[in-house]
Amino acid sequence: MMMRSLSKSMQDYVKAIYLLTRNGAASTTDIAARLSIAPASVTAMLKRLSELQLVHYESYRGVELTHAGVKIALELIRHHRLLELYLAEALGYSWDKVHDEAEQLEHHISEEFEDRIATILGDPSYDPHGDPIPTKDGRMPPTVTERLADANVRETVVIRRVNSHDRQLLQTLAEEGVGLHTSVRVLERNDEGGLTIAVGRKKITLSRKAVENIYVERPAAA
Repeated sequence: MMMRSLSKSMQDYVKAIYLLTRNGAASTTDIAARLSIAPASVTAMLKRLSELQLVHYESYRGVELTHAGVKIALELIRHHRLLELYLAEALGYSWDKVHDEAEQLEHHISEEFEDRIATILGDPSYDPHGDPIPTKDGRMPPTVTERLADANVRETVVIRRVNSHDRQLLQTLAEEGVGLHTSVRVLERNDEGGLTIAVGRKKITLSRKAVENIYVERPAAA
């Protein structure tokens, strides 16, 4: 089945299910929360997607995508993340604004447009937030999953990914001059689970929610 034969709403469901099921089946409650809709509406849509053989769905057992569903989800995610990077690098959008724009555009670009963006950008592997961009043939580059929240005090780590849905966090980091590939040193952990970090000579205090949405990599030993 071609992605373009699905409505925008169906495409949104397929993408949401993919992102929610990377570690197992997703519940109707999970999907409803991610898409900000009523659980009853989710159940009705899952039945339609099941009839189209895009999901495996059984009441009370959760939902998973079929092979055809995964293929469509990866195509959408590729569109979205390429668009985010194009908006940032070619059009000068800040990283806190690209997600919402790409969310609208991802449903409408042609495969030729996708290919041209990819070529202009040098066939990138990651978007402006550090999320992996699926390849044309559906392979997903590795995802950095270690959170800043789990770094040790006095440890130096490098920021590799930030949750693109947390717009306030993205704005705060940008204002502090912190982005992907920024090296930070953990100075102390507070009682609420937040961290004080050093970026060069600057000290920044981040909340627990913030450090749980920033993903890091330890530099390779010399």
